[in-house]
Amino acid sequence: MSRLGLHQLSCLPLLVLLLVATAAVSPDVRYNFDKGADFAKFKTYKWVFLKDAQRVNDLADKQIKAAVDAELARKGLTKVDAESADLYIGYQAGVTQEKEFTSISSDWGYGPGWYRGGWYTGGGMSTTTGQTLTIYVGQLALDMYDSANHNLVWRGLASKTIDVKAKPDKQQRNLAKAVAKLLRNYPPTAKK
Repeated sequence: MSRLGLHQLSCLPLLVLLLVATAAVSPDVRYNFDKGADFAKFKTYKWVFLKDAQRVNDLADKQIKAAVDAELARKGLTKVDAESADLYIGYQAGVTQEKEFTSISSDWGYGPGWYRGGWYTGGGMSTTTGQTLTIYVGQLALDMYDSANHNLVWRGLASKTIDVKAKPDKQQRNLAKAVAKLLRNYPPTAKK
C-alpha cells in the first residue's frame, strides 16, 4: 500500500470512524460528492493511507477493508495495487464516548388536594435516583480521490451507537451492513 502524501490530504479535517455497529438503530449516513466528476470512468481503485489519519489495529483494518471491498465489488469496481488505479481510497475510523444521565423520580406520598372529603396538605415522600451510562459511538469516514488529479470526488461518513461487548461475528455483520448503507448511493447521480 502506498502513503498518499498530498498536501490536500493534510488539510482535511480529522474524521472519526465506525468499527463495529451493533445497536438496533441503523447507522446515520451522510455523503457528499463532486458534481462535476464523471463517476462512470472510475473502474479500479487502490487503498491508500490518509496522511495524519488515526490508525486502527491490523484486525480492524482488515475487517473494514474487506467490508468496503465487498461492497465496491458489487458496484462493479475492481481493487488493484497499481498506481494507475482510477481512484485512491482511504478511510479514518474511531470510537468516541458520550455520557448519558437518566433520573427517575418517585413520589410515595400524597401531595396537597382533596382526600376523603377534606383538603389534605400533608407532604409525601419523594426520591430521585440517577444513573450515568457510557455510550460508545463509532464512525467510519471513507474518502475517494481521482488519481489523475488527486482531487476528492466522494466522501461518506457513517456513525452509530455500538455495543463494545458484542461477539466478533456480530460486530463484523453490523460493520458490513453499515458499509452497505454508506455506499448505497455510490456512484452518485447528479441531478440536472
